Amino acid sequence: MPTPSESAHPPSRPGHAGQATPNAASLDLAVIGNCGVGALVDRRGSIVWCCLPRVDSPPVFDALLHSAHGLPQAGAFTIELEGAVRSEQFYEANTAVLCTRLWDASGQGIELRDFAPRFTLHDRMFRPAQIVRRLRPLSGCPRVRILLQPQGDWGATAALVTRGSHHLRYVLPHCTLRLNTSAPITYVGEGTWFELRSPLSFLLGPDETLTGAVDDTARDFDERTVAHWRRWTRRLALPLQWQEAVIRAAITLKLCQVEDTGAIVAALTTSIPEAPDSGRTWDYRYCWLRDAFFVVRALNSLAEMGTMEGYLRWLYNVVRGVKDGHVQPLYGVGLEAQLPEAIITTAPGYRGMGPVRVGNQAAEHFQHDVYGSIVLGASQAFHDQRLFNRGTAADFAALEVMGERAWALHDQPDAGIWELRTRARVHTSSVLMCWAACDRLGRMAGALGLLARAQHWHARAATVRELILARAWNERRGAFVESLDGESLDASVLLMAEVGFLPARDPRFVRTVDALVATLADGPYMRRYEAPDDFGRPEVAFNVCSFWLVDALARIGRPEQAREAFEALLATRNHVGLLSEDTAPATRELWGNFPQTYSMVGIVNGAMRLSAPWDSMV
Repeated sequence: MPTPSESAHPPSRPGHAGQATPNAASLDLAVIGNCGVGALVDRRGSIVWCCLPRVDSPPVFDALLHSAHGLPQAGAFTIELEGAVRSEQFYEANTAVLCTRLWDASGQGIELRDFAPRFTLHDRMFRPAQIVRRLRPLSGCPRVRILLQPQGDWGATAALVTRGSHHLRYVLPHCTLRLNTSAPITYVGEGTWFELRSPLSFLLGPDETLTGAVDDTARDFDERTVAHWRRWTRRLALPLQWQEAVIRAAITLKLCQVEDTGAIVAALTTSIPEAPDSGRTWDYRYCWLRDAFFVVRALNSLAEMGTMEGYLRWLYNVVRGVKDGHVQPLYGVGLEAQLPEAIITTAPGYRGMGPVRVGNQAAEHFQHDVYGSIVLGASQAFHDQRLFNRGTAADFAALEVMGERAWALHDQPDAGIWELRTRARVHTSSVLMCWAACDRLGRMAGALGLLARAQHWHARAATVRELILARAWNERRGAFVESLDGESLDASVLLMAEVGFLPARDPRFVRTVDALVATLADGPYMRRYEAPDDFGRPEVAFNVCSFWLVDALARIGRPEQAREAFEALLATRNHVGLLSEDTAPATRELWGNFPQTYSMVGIVNGAMRLSAPWDSMV
């Protein structure tokens, strides 16, 4: 975890075409959540993004997407210190509890603790759709004001506010929220400046009566939530080096699982552009089977098995619920198949860079790598005796249906891993994942003692392998290329080593790594591909591709080069150790949806790959 970060002004890294003004939005944000809901908090302690009651619900706080001229008060939950000149923000060690401290010019200060409750209660996980904020004075007699202004309909509708004796109720088109607080209701309701002399608590969540005292409840929830996360991180099988970075990444990945169903969202936001004024704005608040596989794989490497077991519940519901074997690349967290994409006209977008989208057209795509992602995601359950729910013959039969689809489609064009909207090819990465589906089914069958099925699937895997070796290799480019018989380079072929398709030191893979570095890399930062897509040529580095490069360099025997690149990528994280989807190499500014699970996976994988062994120090 980075040391507590201080700033004299609301910080933002300078961008190029979309350069940030001092008061503009940035991705210097922290995430709080409880595996049911999540929120983003800026360095001044304002909640600028939160969707309730689900992570894919319309936002109740959406100031992040109304930030063309700096963050407005509407669409945020702000606790202001009068005359604030300096801030400090950090997580409580090994937890998802966030601390923000603000000071004025005379040294008066306040501390704000933010979290979403998560702990075991009555033998089940208690994770209400609730945000808790605890405020206390640090020094002097600071003056504060509370500005709580949720919005509905993506900023088009102000909440209808009603007042109780110790609470405020906010009625929005899609939900009703209640704020239980020990602060003066009049001051909160009217946004009045007042002197903070004692601790105050704020519990924002469902419109339900609070059974205990506000301050006692907030303190109890805080202590239990801290204890929960510290127990959770204590069980992680950490590498020797970079432990703070790995712990923060692991907690963040866990927060992106919707535990009620087991789905894992790609990110908590929508429509943060991949690059300034690029039009590349997407809604990532859904479960991509591809991304979820990588999350599960990363957490499994840390011996965190619960996420996988929850995800497999969701995954088998997908597999057993599809018709004709066709699986979409993504679904809603509640298994919703229809995710129609629409543009929201009432929100100008991050720094005014729209369009703001809800839904995702990629749900309508044919992306053939999805079948490999399904089989790979379930594979460990057939080999790991620690699991409560091991893979069964019935599960294998369901996965064989996915394998049949992989076999039938392995040489057919699709939209590919990068979800191209206007171009279909036989993408190497898709064929590779179809190979992985066949290969892992063969291994599963062997584990179950089904020798004939094992031979069947291994034979199919061999056929797909020969196709890739014959037609994905381009001798002129000296590399495996993005599509069969293609010419362009694509970073996704780096997955060949990770899924075990080729030995990492195979000369063809080594040459591919060198070709990708020469063509797509800006130092440690790697773009996805070289050919223009629906929106032109990519401008920024795709963070997971940069981590794939780190992994590949380590595998092919260049550990020092890999470590140097990995350290550079860690330095790109924001002040609390989080990453978005993309990085502008020239400025190191973060772009794209946030926090991005793919990117946080890269931190875990890189540390596990490069860390010195424990017995070298202990």
